[in-house]
Amino acid sequence: MTWRQLRGEDLPADLPRPRLVAFAQSFHWMDRPRVAAALRGMLAPGGAVVHLGGTTHEGITTDDVLPRPQPPRQAISALIQDFLGTERRAGQGHLPAGTAGDEDEVFREAGFRGPQRLEVPGRVVERSVEQIVSSVYSLSSSAPHLFGERLDAFDSRLRQLLTGAGDDARFSEQMGPIGLSVWF
Repeated sequence: MTWRQLRGEDLPADLPRPRLVAFAQSFHWMDRPRVAAALRGMLAPGGAVVHLGGTTHEGITTDDVLPRPQPPRQAISALIQDFLGTERRAGQGHLPAGTAGDEDEVFREAGFRGPQRLEVPGRVVERSVEQIVSSVYSLSSSAPHLFGERLDAFDSRLRQLLTGAGDDARFSEQMGPIGLSVWF
């Protein structure tokens, strides 16, 4: 097996015709019409594109009794806003309206049929302080570089917030479902 690293906009490159292409939490960052058209032209006969959608960095609100306390997500959001302001950021810019959500239209315009939709149900997960911190930094809107020279101060306050809120610094979250849209 050979691994290649390239941007979606560089497709089809000299890659063999795939039978399956999957996107998880990434398609919205690409030149979507360009990438979808390239994929349509390069898929092997009978091939498919799977677009996964779901919130995986944090759980959903629930009134269910969980084994441990839920992470203080509202307090975390407030802390992020204290450091970065109220306008959502991403990369080096701002996303006041968030990212586009019209993937179905993009795939249809590229000539795909579908989608066939599948759903993987959520489950309860246990997370440590480190895992919660990682989930915060995994987002484009709170990536470490956005804090600049204030990163250490933010990190310290975030960890202090979590350490004071958890049961032995462990949390439980009910994860939401993950949707799969399969395009042919």
